[in-house]
Amino acid sequence: MTRVPGLFTLVLHTHLPWLAHHGRWPVGEEWLYQSWSASYLPLMRVLRTLAAEERRGLVTLGITPVVSAQLDDPYCLDNMYHWLANWQLRALEATTVASPEALREFGSREHAEATRALEDFAVLWRHGASPLLRELIDAGTVELLGGPLAHPFQPLLHPRLREFALREGLADAGQRFAHVPAGIWAPECAYAPGMEHDYAAAGVGHFMVDGPSLHGDTALGRPVGAGDVVAFGRDLKVSYRVWSPKSGYPGHAAYRDFHTYDHTTGLKPARVTGRMVASADKAPYDPGRAERAVDAHVEDFVRIVVDRLTDESERIGRPAHVIAAFDTELFGHWWYEGPVWLERVLRALPAAGVRVGTLNDAVAAGYTGAAVDLPPSSWGSGKDWQVWSGEQVADLVQLNSEVIDTALTTVDKLHEQTSAVGARPPRDFVADQILRETLLTVSSDWPFMVSKDSAADYARYRAHLHAHATREIASAVASGRGEAARRLADGWNRADGLFGALDARRLPRP
Repeated sequence: MTRVPGLFTLVLHTHLPWLAHHGRWPVGEEWLYQSWSASYLPLMRVLRTLAAEERRGLVTLGITPVVSAQLDDPYCLDNMYHWLANWQLRALEATTVASPEALREFGSREHAEATRALEDFAVLWRHGASPLLRELIDAGTVELLGGPLAHPFQPLLHPRLREFALREGLADAGQRFAHVPAGIWAPECAYAPGMEHDYAAAGVGHFMVDGPSLHGDTALGRPVGAGDVVAFGRDLKVSYRVWSPKSGYPGHAAYRDFHTYDHTTGLKPARVTGRMVASADKAPYDPGRAERAVDAHVEDFVRIVVDRLTDESERIGRPAHVIAAFDTELFGHWWYEGPVWLERVLRALPAAGVRVGTLNDAVAAGYTGAAVDLPPSSWGSGKDWQVWSGEQVADLVQLNSEVIDTALTTVDKLHEQTSAVGARPPRDFVADQILRETLLTVSSDWPFMVSKDSAADYARYRAHLHAHATREIASAVASGRGEAARRLADGWNRADGLFGALDARRLPRP
């Protein structure tokens, strides 16, 4: 076996907005349970299998605090169990004599899959995701990437709230996993000049940007400015081979079609068949055909990685670093065969002579180059900030600014009222809930969904709902109605009780 020069890193970004207690269908908790069953359960199974083979440094796994909160939440855990049982029943219904033969066969396979998921969940997941992830981190199978609470678009955030969200997010990961991440996946890969200083102050040593932020030269990580914080760029030539805005493996005719439902059972029994084929004309899913496509795409991806590492190493005159980065939910939720492809790729790359490692491994092995000044950027359309700051979402930008100003002013007032000169104020549940609702208001998901016209009404509803919660509690504080403020904070907390360790006293002072 010929050793390929350099290092390959797979980075997965796991994120959904806070969905618990905020609707069920078509947008709401169903989104969480679909992603959990189709992506998170299979991914955990793959990583545990490979960890048992003592494979190390396989994946750099970003888990946002808001996803961690939901995967550990007792309410979400109970409802996930019911969702899996319902999936099993729907699959059983598809096996009845009244169903077409192709659907009966599909239902039998789906029933076996749902049964396995239920068994996995009952045995491994009933105490949440954190114990499982901690095992993988302890074993060195994955490197954990963290992020700020509630996934805000950081460049547009008030500096005080930006610092608070980042530090609280890292602390949240430390409490759940007994590991404070050394690196982060910045929400939307968004960067503004100077943010590297925030990262350094918070103990973050590296972060992800999209390839164009480094002008496409992603062969090495780059220290940003005069500091030591390293920016790693996604290699678009490799990443887009799997999935891009226009093409990628999941669109292959043999794979299961995401958009075509059997409306009686809610299952997805068709294959893609063709990009221009109407749902009613899609062919039945054929597992054997899909298996052959997976193997072909594994072989193709390994070839692309080997060629890219070889070419980039020759270009820069030293071993290069290639990073492929994706949303975790691509694997399973959007692309049913994705977890199988992922496991086979993680076996095939080392067999082909490719060294696989994490971002931490890259730093330790010196895969860094000359310092660089990064432009304002993101991984959104245009690779700039337009998705989160453009004219289409100008109202949300204004809403965020007003709500943040209200929150900071109110929390400062509460601390002034309860603090003796020079003393730390006692913890204030009202102040905590104000910041909790504010962070949910400024989640980057809402402008993204509006800009992409993806459940835009739901996104606007959620942004305004959390803004209303912030303002309602703050108004009671401003008018001196302390008891009313406490009742309101308690009421909103019943729906939005995530991040229980959030402590408003840690908000940076003006």
